Amino acid sequence: MRVLVVEDEERLADAVAHGLRLHAIAVDVAYDGQDALDLAAYVDYDVVVLDRDLPEVHGDDVCRRLRATGGGGRVLMLTAAGQIRDKVDGLALGADDYLVKPFAFAELVARVRALGRRAPRSSEPPLERAGIRLDPARRTVTRDGRAVSLNRKEFDVLHVLLRRDGELVTSGELRRSVWDEHADAGTGALRVTITSLRKKLGLPPAIQNVPGKGYRL
Repeated sequence: MRVLVVEDEERLADAVAHGLRLHAIAVDVAYDGQDALDLAAYVDYDVVVLDRDLPEVHGDDVCRRLRATGGGGRVLMLTAAGQIRDKVDGLALGADDYLVKPFAFAELVARVRALGRRAPRSSEPPLERAGIRLDPARRTVTRDGRAVSLNRKEFDVLHVLLRRDGELVTSGELRRSVWDEHADAGTGALRVTITSLRKKLGLPPAIQNVPGKGYRL
């Protein structure tokens, strides 16, 4: 699951992100509404945890724009305003759920997970190249008709490479697309994932390493 936390109180935003990561959830953070929209423009988030009172672009407008573009997955709106009218207004903007500050972290996690399960499945058609077939909706992969069992990161890396259809994808692009912004680029996680993915896909080799630049199918 990929989550975007949008909160201008940086300590709270970082604490929420850290707590979600401890539950094996990939998290990006934006501290204002414009940054949130910029991130959502190129990352498909399952859930957006959205503070309502934001600088630059108000949380209400962020919610409206996410709904207008079809991006951002499900929206969990956070606010200090707990009146029924405020909740009704938030839901009317297109939010899927509403949580009043201060909140219990366990409840936040439960609501994020519940929304993640409700996130719409991809309508992207299957992708094919070099005998590899990846179905984004079913999250299945085959090569020459043989089922290939991949973990989440391996699947997502292969998905990005297939989308580029043989074009070079830089290591930075892969990390930004598959890992959250908190991931340590020095851990070698991408290299380990590529190595495992190559092994599972079998022969002939399907992924080319372009030294110092990135990878391509």
